[in-house]
Amino acid sequence: MHKTPLAQSLKVIGRGTLNWLAERPIVVSFEVTDACTCWCKHCDHGGPRDESRNLKPADYRRYMEALRPCVVQVSGGEPLLRDDVVEIVRNIKGGAEIPYTILVSNWSLMTEEKYLALRQAGVDQFSVSLDFPDERHDDFRVHPGLYRHLEGLIPRLARLGHDDIVMNSCITSENLGVIEGIADKAREWGVNLCYSAYSPRRTGCRDYFPASPAQLAELNARLDRVEKRRDGSNWIVNSPSTIDATRRYFADGGRPGCKAGLRFLVVTSDGALQPCSMQFQRYSLGERRRMIEEFTAANQCGECYVSIRSYLDKTFPQLLWENVSGFFSFKAAKQ
Repeated sequence: MHKTPLAQSLKVIGRGTLNWLAERPIVVSFEVTDACTCWCKHCDHGGPRDESRNLKPADYRRYMEALRPCVVQVSGGEPLLRDDVVEIVRNIKGGAEIPYTILVSNWSLMTEEKYLALRQAGVDQFSVSLDFPDERHDDFRVHPGLYRHLEGLIPRLARLGHDDIVMNSCITSENLGVIEGIADKAREWGVNLCYSAYSPRRTGCRDYFPASPAQLAELNARLDRVEKRRDGSNWIVNSPSTIDATRRYFADGGRPGCKAGLRFLVVTSDGALQPCSMQFQRYSLGERRRMIEEFTAANQCGECYVSIRSYLDKTFPQLLWENVSGFFSFKAAKQ
């Protein structure tokens, strides 16, 4: 994964430091729609939803002015269902280098034209879901032909040389046996890889949560082999400490100490603030402080270790060291 240029890096680090001290969120996830093109087995979204109350693109300026995150995720549902998603990104970005902006999508609707338009609008990273390195991905997401679409499109876009595509693979009991195969596929396609962890809180189903001694042994063995493939290119996005924490999350059946609502939060498609996508207490934009006092201060939930949390579930010095050294550059961009 390429490193963010010096000027943008310094702005992200500066705002992140101020937000940490001022108890503003570091990361905000804008769920721009609840509708989706898939019916994934591990997700509580799926199919068409009522979109009549969705925020308009210009509405996002108000949220950015109030929350001032240094990193934004544009997600859903499936954000590419929004015909105005490029305009949403422009309003989030506001013509500035920050926030660092990540589009989280299954890419069923992605085209080269959309990819280039979103890059121009300000998307810094494209996070693309991949559950299996073959057509089993279609079965898990209940979307025939999706894998073939990715197989044709992603290597072609990777060859453009922007190095901004990250395959996101949610570890479940179903895909334990292909953890390395997913890494191989990302490498073959010329893109990066990030592992996340299944949470039964989203669907209420524990069948996909690896918990048996045999499953945990396989998980650790396969992650050990993936870890040996690290090199200086940073193509495995997870830090070693995040991989270790993910192992403990599965071994312990959870991970306490979540700072949802404080370090990160969700803005729903209709504009409410939520601590995370799996905690449905709703607050208005002006009630963020009340959310911290009512929810975050008393939060005992440890039922997920998704990427947005795992990046921030660290002390501030560790957060600076791992994320700054891994993703931000202290060298000026080449002219």
